[in-house]
Amino acid sequence: MAEHTPRRSEPRLRPAPLLFEPAQAAADPEHFFDLESIEDPRLLLDRATELTQAFRAATDRAVEFQAIAAAQLADPRRFDRLTPADIAERADWTEDYARKMVEFGRDLLRGVEGPGHADPV
Repeated sequence: MAEHTPRRSEPRLRPAPLLFEPAQAAADPEHFFDLESIEDPRLLLDRATELTQAFRAATDRAVEFQAIAAAQLADPRRFDRLTPADIAERADWTEDYARKMVEFGRDLLRGVEGPGHADPV
């Protein structure tokens, strides 16, 4: 998991755009966002760093959405609510991690932010 999930009170970094990978390029295992064609190591480092930051930001955001969905699925007001074990099976998590994600999602839905709030890991 990424190292830091920005809280809603922190401005989100604008990651580098993830350029579209055409099907032909994606099928080539040596091709990765055209990095293999950059010969200048300075430019290669800059672009690879941009992509790393973009993927981290995307991962952090996706984890937040996973947590929100888990909290909604576990909501006791739902007639079709799922148990942490059900959520864990569905998301390929451990049951303990599912419980943590449900709580993290509840915190996000309540808008809890601050120094005591930690990521689910």
